[in-house]
Amino acid sequence: MEYMIQVEPDVCVYAIDINPSGRKTILFLHGWPGNYKLFEYQYNWLCQHGYRCIGLDTRGFGKSDKPWRGYDYNRMADDVRCVIEALGLHDITLAGHSTGGAVAVRYMARHNGFGVCKLALFAAAAPSLIQRAGFPYGLKADDVDQIIRSTYADRPAMLRDFGNRFFYHKVSEPLSDWFFQLGLQAASWATIEVEKAWLKEVLFSDLSKIRVPTLILHGVHDQVCLFPLAIAQSRGIRNSVLIPFENSGHGLFYDEVDHFNNELIRFVG
Repeated sequence: MEYMIQVEPDVCVYAIDINPSGRKTILFLHGWPGNYKLFEYQYNWLCQHGYRCIGLDTRGFGKSDKPWRGYDYNRMADDVRCVIEALGLHDITLAGHSTGGAVAVRYMARHNGFGVCKLALFAAAAPSLIQRAGFPYGLKADDVDQIIRSTYADRPAMLRDFGNRFFYHKVSEPLSDWFFQLGLQAASWATIEVEKAWLKEVLFSDLSKIRVPTLILHGVHDQVCLFPLAIAQSRGIRNSVLIPFENSGHGLFYDEVDHFNNELIRFVG
């Protein structure tokens, strides 16, 4: 089942509901600059094992509407709330990768975990993607500024460079091209506005508001959301479990796909 779900009077987001009769539901929030298709190798495995998987395209990405504004974490968390309400979801596992993980954290804090019984974070960009006073982890702000400048100047080249940093293990040229095309499907302005959000958004106080069991999966070789972010998440979220992926980078759900899928199934139950 495919849906265009209204989240504002002039904005709809795309969601796909795979195996709607599945016994347990996982709602996936993709990272920048992809879309719901990033989790292809999870949908195929999980649905065979009886799970219901829902993929959401963030506004500005994939098949969702591409408005000029609305790319802060609050608005994107509110979009998630609209989807959960529209589909009548409850007792779900909310799963987010990278920026999608940051949005999931904001959702749990801003909406008091409405409809969610478990949270799964994959290479999440939380509590801050960049280094800040008292938080010497993450990327340097200048590194993000360079990504923004590159996006303005030559977005395809920026996406190619990001794809080269996404995977820890070498992937086939066709898969690399597929990943590149996912990024091109996003609006350029949405791509840039999310990049700018990384510089502004902080989630330190959000972590302590999470009350549900939380699984943290993070590649130790991640060059985008550095591994110390996962340690900060585990310290800030009560009832959380951190599982390092020793042979993975940012794309841990490709780098160690079997390990990833098994850990997710074990957590969801």
